[in-house]
Amino acid sequence: MREGLRIGQNLADARAIWPDLVVQEINRPLLRDAFETFADWHSNASPMVAVLQDANEFGDLVLDITGVSHLFGGEGAMLRLLLKRLRDLGYTVAGAIAPTIGAAWAVSHFARSQVVRPEALDDILDALPVGALRLTESQIATFTQMGLTSISQVRQRSRKQLQARFGSVLLLRMDQAYGHVEERMTPRLPQADHHVDRRLADPISLMDDVLLITHDLAVQLSYLLEAEGLGAQGFHLFLYRVDHKVMTLSLNAARLTRDPHHISELFRHRAQRLAGDYDAGFGIDMVRLAAGSVERLDPVQEGAFSLDSGLEDIDRLNDRLSSRLGVTAVLQTELVASHLPERAARLVPALGRSSGQPVAAPLLQRPLRLLPVPEPVAMTAEVPDGLPALMIWRRQTYRLVKGQGPERLGGEWWRQASRLKLVEPPRPKPPEPGETVKPPPYVPDLPLLDPGSESRDYFAVEDQEGRRFWVFRQGLYGSAREPRWYLHGFFS
Repeated sequence: MREGLRIGQNLADARAIWPDLVVQEINRPLLRDAFETFADWHSNASPMVAVLQDANEFGDLVLDITGVSHLFGGEGAMLRLLLKRLRDLGYTVAGAIAPTIGAAWAVSHFARSQVVRPEALDDILDALPVGALRLTESQIATFTQMGLTSISQVRQRSRKQLQARFGSVLLLRMDQAYGHVEERMTPRLPQADHHVDRRLADPISLMDDVLLITHDLAVQLSYLLEAEGLGAQGFHLFLYRVDHKVMTLSLNAARLTRDPHHISELFRHRAQRLAGDYDAGFGIDMVRLAAGSVERLDPVQEGAFSLDSGLEDIDRLNDRLSSRLGVTAVLQTELVASHLPERAARLVPALGRSSGQPVAAPLLQRPLRLLPVPEPVAMTAEVPDGLPALMIWRRQTYRLVKGQGPERLGGEWWRQASRLKLVEPPRPKPPEPGETVKPPPYVPDLPLLDPGSESRDYFAVEDQEGRRFWVFRQGLYGSAREPRWYLHGFFS
């Protein structure tokens, strides 16, 4: 820029102005990923860090320092510290602290690095050029042709005329910069309602040392939550490396908890899954343990008159297994509002929450083991509508001596022809270069629902050896289509 070059300029014109110009093609994905990783490192200064991508997908970093600056000796000292440690790494950097995101961006790009006080916000922004409003090159060129070079000159114009010529984006940028419209940021890392830190004088690298510090932090976090009568379900462990990178470990608990031993054990099990992915680099100089999804948790009495139903032990077991094996490896049954038995339940992660209202379990006789797809059988009876007397399933004959039924279930004509999903398939991840995408083995390809299917008559039958089956007849005798028999489940 000092040589007279500008962004978007023709390469031939740039070389004519500067013959010794060295040209290299920019690797935008690599630069974007590197800057996002570098941005995560700044979460050691503020828990809310975002990359502002309005003007560029990298290069603009936003920190919400509300309630944080006093830890660094004030806003001015914090700004000087953040700028100094970046300049010590060899970066050219400018920054500003202001009441709004738009004002901080404008001052950091078009003025000296400073702290903007609320009472001086209007005067400082009015003196800046129109480019400080995060406008496009065409909009800035139009303002230049109109003779409007500063923001104060633009504010003197009628808002209706500005909106008619430049659209509502211009007015939105001005209102955001001056604080008339709130501008929200999207933090890159999980938001932590409560967190505790441990800054280390000497960097550590062993996972065992990290887990020991995690246990100490869990005790501190437990005291912090207990003092406010809170519990948490989400926990996040941030490991800040000396080479300005951050490793994040996140996990969820089945119920609200603030037990430090349980929290540290969950991270210990989770660390076993890292295997060779753990890389401490040149060492870790800061560890942060944060709690999310915080809600009210009253104290629980533990004594002679306390009731122990065992549900808490089951939840703790689910937590440990999910941390060690993965969330999708530990599933539980969730009831679904459907008349068809094979569609009345599905498997969901044990740590997940149901998306809708819980469905009450029907007070009906149901088998312990249900086949996901009913299998056809050959059935004979003494009379057409009587109890089954003989069944042939998988080339084996079963003589039935007892029976109960029928229980008639109608077809669900109001539903669409969707495919049954016992397990919700995981979200696909972008494959690495040269990697082939393989479907998960535990998601079966089940048949489509037939909304126009006939009603079913279910029977609970028992053979001469005491084996009990759940069979049904689809269709009615005397209709145009012959009824068909299926085996659907097994009783204990």
